[in-house]
Amino acid sequence: MARPQPEQQAPPQQRLRVRYAKRGRARFASHRDVGRAIERALRRADIPMAYSSGFSPHPRISYAGASPTGAASESEYLELGLAVRLDPEQVRRQLNDAMPDGLQVVGIDESPGGSLSEELQASCWRLQVPGVDVDTSRRAVAALLTEPRFEVERMTKTGLRTFDVRAAILRLETVGEGLLELVSAIGTPLVRPDDVVQALTAVDDQFRPVDPPVFTRTAQGRFDGRTVVDPVPAATGD
Repeated sequence: MARPQPEQQAPPQQRLRVRYAKRGRARFASHRDVGRAIERALRRADIPMAYSSGFSPHPRISYAGASPTGAASESEYLELGLAVRLDPEQVRRQLNDAMPDGLQVVGIDESPGGSLSEELQASCWRLQVPGVDVDTSRRAVAALLTEPRFEVERMTKTGLRTFDVRAAILRLETVGEGLLELVSAIGTPLVRPDDVVQALTAVDDQFRPVDPPVFTRTAQGRFDGRTVVDPVPAATGD
């Protein structure tokens, strides 16, 4: 007897790009935990999702450019496939009413088509490094930027890997006491803010945060030579 074929699901009637923030204690949630929380919020908000075909249909949600566990963010991205067309702003409000603490949709827009991941070429980060004064920070930054190549090591799921931090830095500057701004390219392998801090401690032995640094992604998108421009702007109000 031939194996029964799974029911074919209708294609999405609308695709929405969602920009969301990860704040407070939510920054310690893994990407998988965040995904589960968002799926629960979609069900509670009664958003009519489109589903994939196959024997185990899943809601059409695709994620792009997720920040590392422990980092806060104002610029995380996903794309939703909906079964019917809805007003994007209404989806934002309904979803925020159902989101857990620390997760908030800050922008939503119709997808123009194409790959969302390809638009996420760079990230802008705010690096808080407690106990590092301005002079030390500027000296360490200047020393790192003069290097044509600077490698650090980090343990990953596949073992110890080496990352060329300098190649990923598009812009790095001290903007205040214990505060730096980093613009880094999104590539493979992905250089993270903690890799940059590790490099700064290596080039200057006075660059030693007294407490664990805190990293916040403020933007993610295309780099125009000075700033990072998000593909989905933040909404102006609720």
